[in-house]
Amino acid sequence: MTTHSPVLSMEGVCLSFGAKRVLDGLTFSVNRGECFGFLGPSGAGKTTTIKLLTRQLTASTGRITLFGRPIEHTSGADYERVGILSDTSALYERLTIEENLYLYARVRGRGERGITTLLERVGLEHDRKTLIKNCSKGMRQRAALLAALIHSPELVFLDEPTSGLDPAARAEVHKMLGELKRLGTTVFLTTHDMAEAEACCDRLAILNAGRIIAAGTPASLTMEHARNRMVVTTRTRGVLEFTKDTAAAQAVYDLLAANDVASIHSDEPNLEEVFLELTGREL
Repeated sequence: MTTHSPVLSMEGVCLSFGAKRVLDGLTFSVNRGECFGFLGPSGAGKTTTIKLLTRQLTASTGRITLFGRPIEHTSGADYERVGILSDTSALYERLTIEENLYLYARVRGRGERGITTLLERVGLEHDRKTLIKNCSKGMRQRAALLAALIHSPELVFLDEPTSGLDPAARAEVHKMLGELKRLGTTVFLTTHDMAEAEACCDRLAILNAGRIIAAGTPASLTMEHARNRMVVTTRTRGVLEFTKDTAAAQAVYDLLAANDVASIHSDEPNLEEVFLELTGREL
């Protein structure tokens, strides 16, 4: 269940590497039990933001909190409550998928119970004895996701979790995200896949060139940029377009009264179209 108790927040956070500013004034918060999407194209600063939130980098200016305390005061015990899947997530090449998960379970102080179920959830039960060095990219990604979740973290950072996965595996990961939310886990999801964000996220922020350019629920962002147009497919007059005004309402009413309407569609953009409108950039 989502509550309004922020698990993490950023306020006016900036980060520069020399003369280059890579993050500029980031301000947002993530509530307990929600899936928060951090969207943007490659190079926008998504992974850099995760590195700030996990203390791999230090902000130049601004304030970051984690579990209600300034990030500089967080402890190792705080990060025991966190799971991370990133492009640098470590799996041991000469161990099998199953051996990697057993190792992570022991490191995290967990037993081996539940590992078989996890493997089944992402379709790896028949590949459990495969060495990581012999795994495909999609198999590695699914194994790394399980390693991030092995200790049932309260907060999980997922950096492009479905990268390299086929549609069936992607759908299974999305289902797992839904289950994590139902269990009260907070998910910070970075992706450049707008359809994924629309399907999985409660709220999101769109990042472009180091700045947040829009934030809100997927529905509020698409409605904010909705076009003033509806399309009516008729039985006798073809496809008609109307602006959303009083005259159009009367015209559509007349078509309905004449039983001449096959379908009516309001023309709202999807998130990808919103992103392109805001940035002018392809994903």
